[in-house]
Amino acid sequence: MLSAKTWWLGLSHPEPEMRDVDRMEVKIHGEDVVARLVGVADRNAAEALKGATVKISRKHFPALAKGEFYWIDLIGLQVDNLQGEHLGVVRDLMDNGAHPILRVAAADIPETELAKHERLIPFVESFVKEVDQSARKILVDWGADY
Repeated sequence: MLSAKTWWLGLSHPEPEMRDVDRMEVKIHGEDVVARLVGVADRNAAEALKGATVKISRKHFPALAKGEFYWIDLIGLQVDNLQGEHLGVVRDLMDNGAHPILRVAAADIPETELAKHERLIPFVESFVKEVDQSARKILVDWGADY
């Protein structure tokens, strides 16, 4: 996101909409992203954008090294363990500071019930043995009863 020159900015008031904006400057400030955008002339205009959703066109994503993945590419992949048991699909990922964590649950679990039924599998080499994006599968060393 920091290297992309054009962002899609999502505003939810009064109706949800996405619009292209060009960024002038961007930096990380604590846990926030702070940016100066073309067409946002003063502090009041900037405050009105606080909390807006920012999306980036995939063509602006940096190239990845072998063995690296964008989170968006892992969502929806089937997760099986070494014993051949199906554990669910990657519903989301989260970051605990040390490493990403796969949030795995059955595809039909409603989002509101996800926390009750999900498996949290650290996305580290000792547990994630293979990611096969073409087959849409992840093989993990993780028991069905964990």
